[in-house]
Amino acid sequence: MGDPLHRPAIVRTLSELIGATPLFELCRTENDSRLLLKLEQFNPTGTAKIRMARQMIDDAERRGLLRPGGRIVESTSGNTGLGLSVIAAERGYTFTAVVDNHAAADKLRAMRALGAELVHVADDGDGGELATAAREELAEALAKGQDNTYFTEQHNNLSNGEGYRPVAHELARALDGDLGILVGAVGTGGGLCGTARELRTLIPGFTTIGVEPKGSIAFGGPAHDYYQSGTGTPEGAALGALVDFDLIDEGVKVGDIDAFATCRAVARTGLLIGGSAGGVVHAALARLPSLPPGTTVVALVNDGGEKYMDTVFDDDWMKARGLLDPSAEQDIRDRLAGLRGNR
Repeated sequence: MGDPLHRPAIVRTLSELIGATPLFELCRTENDSRLLLKLEQFNPTGTAKIRMARQMIDDAERRGLLRPGGRIVESTSGNTGLGLSVIAAERGYTFTAVVDNHAAADKLRAMRALGAELVHVADDGDGGELATAAREELAEALAKGQDNTYFTEQHNNLSNGEGYRPVAHELARALDGDLGILVGAVGTGGGLCGTARELRTLIPGFTTIGVEPKGSIAFGGPAHDYYQSGTGTPEGAALGALVDFDLIDEGVKVGDIDAFATCRAVARTGLLIGGSAGGVVHAALARLPSLPPGTTVVALVNDGGEKYMDTVFDDDWMKARGLLDPSAEQDIRDRLAGLRGNR
């Protein structure tokens, strides 16, 4: 794996730039507990999911499920599709992304620019969460019976979790064993559980907190639509095989208003993070003041905010959906300002 904290100086493929993403100290308490953000937006495509996209294709090739000139099919809300688009372009595969209208427009445009074929499920309304099951069914149908065609099926592909093992090594090397809490989003389960499983072999005794949107069902109901994309388990969708509750010490739900208010507040520090990352950071911030002195909290920030200019960072879009809450934003900005003064 080489040095987990450094990338090579010269590369010949974009995928060689995957990993070695930085830790950013967002804030610190007076008693020196600190919140570090693992900024996965520094991967190619600006997202953590290119890690598991590469792993899924590596394993498919190794098992003979995908041969030169083959076709990859996946159901995606955007970030996994971006990663698969890059790997397909590098290795000469055709990639078909099954998408719905809930995906950020910039993600769809980027996939198309990278050469992906986009297949849309029927419009199920603006929220789009109930389209997840329909996407999965269509992706499976497109791949079934087709020669040299591989449905990566990220929600149930064990290679998904394997793709995040390097994150654990990057954290262990950077933190030198100093980790109290790991906080991450729970969607497919691959990112948080894949990291936590490996990290437990490297750093004993830390607590893992999983975060999902209110409306998601991994940690119980009630179920309802939500706007945080690429995370959670909506009603009608099966819980991914990679969600391992033995690895998650606590489950937390964060609503769209709080998640997006956090994104917008963090942006005023100079950092743009994605919508689901806002939920993760909100949960971490809520926990930070009550922790023992000197506790290190790491929040897995799975993508940057640049893809959400037309949604989370657009006042009109937010107002139209009843998600804009200036008082919530100001509260988080004030909290951050106080905590950042301790750095």
